[in-house]
Amino acid sequence: MVRTEELRRLAPAALTILALAGVYYATARIGLLEQVVVAGAQVTPLWPPTGIALSCLLLLGLRTWPGIALGTLLVVASISDLEVSVLGIMAGNTLAPVCAYGMLRRVGFRVELDRLRDGVALVALGAFAGMLISATVGSGTLFLSGALPAGGFWKTWVAWWVGDAMGILVITPLILACRALPRRAWEVPGYRWAEAAALLIASLLVSLVAVTSELSLLFLVFPLIVWAALRFQLAGAAPIVLLVSVLAIAAAHSRRGPFQGQSLLESMINLQALNMSAALTALLLSAIIAEQNSIRRKIEQACRELSEVVERLAPGEPRRRWPPERDR
Repeated sequence: MVRTEELRRLAPAALTILALAGVYYATARIGLLEQVVVAGAQVTPLWPPTGIALSCLLLLGLRTWPGIALGTLLVVASISDLEVSVLGIMAGNTLAPVCAYGMLRRVGFRVELDRLRDGVALVALGAFAGMLISATVGSGTLFLSGALPAGGFWKTWVAWWVGDAMGILVITPLILACRALPRRAWEVPGYRWAEAAALLIASLLVSLVAVTSELSLLFLVFPLIVWAALRFQLAGAAPIVLLVSVLAIAAAHSRRGPFQGQSLLESMINLQALNMSAALTALLLSAIIAEQNSIRRKIEQACRELSEVVERLAPGEPRRRWPPERDR
């Protein structure tokens, strides 16, 4: 009986770990579709599994970390032979989101992302600082194993770090924003859905023009990101950033549009400058608007409570001028 109860208690945790490993592997395969080779190492401009891993840790807790390690093992096994260096890559890819999770919890990060401090913490601690671990451990492991020449260490390190950081900046806000949609979808009026559809269609058309034209028109996507952040906060801005990032990565990988005629280094610099600027704009502006809306709601609630107090102290007086003329 005791063993049965233990199995019932451990079964959901085991299923969660296996599900995380499966999603990690699936998103990694998607990310590898646009991989580039830097100094003999395979890296991607956007590595979605890091965003998946950190989101699961924030939403489900630290107990899901084995799923990250298992997912990393499956990914490495699918693209290369299993060697001793795999352990270093597994350690780096697991420790990076775990340490990012620990730092975010340390500073009181809230998954609602309704404060500017939460947006700054996700950028500084989750993306920039946390992903230093995976880039350093992964590149160092490849260098020590002889798979990476000495001259290619820093190029691989930078590409690895930027790809992991972009996974946090693009994927994690999207997942954290989507978790609140089912509870609020029925409260949204019809005209808001129409505006959201118009925003999505406009973003798709403008992004396609920006990434296919040989002119430098990538800046055209920013008014749409601002529109989405102002009107829908992160729930609207995060999908637009993902759309822009995917289309830009495809254009840079095939060297077309504004990336035509550029070297690999030049196209990656321009691509990541666009992706990072778009992600930071959406994340921080959405956090500012959400924080302002929260403050406004608190002020309105305080005014209602004050009005109720005045009504109890002087019934009927709030409907006239306050304070009454005879008391002035």
